[in-house]
Amino acid sequence: MQIQFNTDKNVILHEDKIASSTSLISEELSRFNEQITRVEVHLSDEDGNKDGVNDKRCMLEARLAGMKPIAVTNHANTHDQALLGAIDKLKTSLKKLTGRLKDH
Repeated sequence: MQIQFNTDKNVILHEDKIASSTSLISEELSRFNEQITRVEVHLSDEDGNKDGVNDKRCMLEARLAGMKPIAVTNHANTHDQALLGAIDKLKTSLKKLTGRLKDH
């Protein structure tokens, strides 16, 4: 599974943060390794330099082999919280999708 990070102009990601986030995503989505070819992580700060509530946004887009991509979005007070929430949402969507595929 390939993991790609994208940020807006208000977010700066350091190598150690990318490495820890990549590890977290790989571990959390390991159950779906056979279906997922790539995960794109989009991080943004919707208020820019201002402090705001739930202004950090994480959008995860999972590219699935032979299927359309699945995208989920989560807002939180920090990018870490936004990422964790988005991972949970993506896992839920993937469980539903893979469950439906097994039923057919």
